[in-house]
Amino acid sequence: MDLRQFLMCLSLCTAFALSKPTEKKDRVHHEPQLSDKVHNDAQNFDYDHDAFLGAEEAKSFDQLTPEESKERLGMIVDKIDADKDGFVTEGELKSWIKHAQKKYIYDNVENQWQEFDMNQDGLISWDEYRNVTYGTYLDDPDPDDGFNYKQMMVRDERRFKMADKDGDLIATKEEFTAFLHPEEYDYMKDIVVQETMEDIDKNADGFIDLEEYIGDMYSHDGNADEPEWVKTEREQFVEFRDKDRDGKMDKEETKDWILPSDYDHAEAEARHLVYESDQNKDGKLTKEEIVDKYDLFVGSQATDFGEALVRHDEF
Repeated sequence: MDLRQFLMCLSLCTAFALSKPTEKKDRVHHEPQLSDKVHNDAQNFDYDHDAFLGAEEAKSFDQLTPEESKERLGMIVDKIDADKDGFVTEGELKSWIKHAQKKYIYDNVENQWQEFDMNQDGLISWDEYRNVTYGTYLDDPDPDDGFNYKQMMVRDERRFKMADKDGDLIATKEEFTAFLHPEEYDYMKDIVVQETMEDIDKNADGFIDLEEYIGDMYSHDGNADEPEWVKTEREQFVEFRDKDRDGKMDKEETKDWILPSDYDHAEAEARHLVYESDQNKDGKLTKEEIVDKYDLFVGSQATDFGEALVRHDEF
């Protein structure tokens, strides 16, 4: 699949995993777990390492001595301290953890950035994105691949404008990230809901009824008997999705379904790290307090930064 085909699929559905007809298709965006490790500091700090660095960056151990680990950790602290006041707050730590956990998203944006930044000015305009993504496709009024490119471009433009906070139709890297991954940004959640409803609301009445809800997840394809999970989803719709019991989901009910208010793992971990490291209990951390507890953040005999710390310029 080339870049254009990938982006076409992205435009059609933000988070719609391809699956077999009998398998459930899931549109729900859950806040991911910070680690698959057990969070038990009495045994080890593996969970904290994964949370602080991201699991991929925390895989490699025993590459650095404790002294080297502390030195590199100090470099990381300077990055976390966003306002450069010499302290790391719980909020700054939470932002760092979320960033570390979403490294795959930023990597995805980096991989596509050069393709769209045609004039190499460090920004991507709507014209650049449109020309690269659609190009000559718009000249064919009747494409034979089943895609309605003009309709898709209108939808992409709407999302681009939503991501573009200052309204100049030129995206910074952060705005372009919001465009490609809107489910990750609070200010983009309305567009995620709108696009989802447009995909599922086949009769265009502005609501999602039970059959539209099921039809988005499951295709009968001639099968008379529905899988058990489909029956469960019907019950879920009636009992939990359709909160006002009017037989359909409106915008707010759809938002509650696809963007649930999950437990904030990053916030809880940031609170835990501050509590464990804050020696003078002033509610914020100095670099010295963090480095003193380096085993909590990055490892005991060595570091969990692994390759990322060896390549510390990435931080």
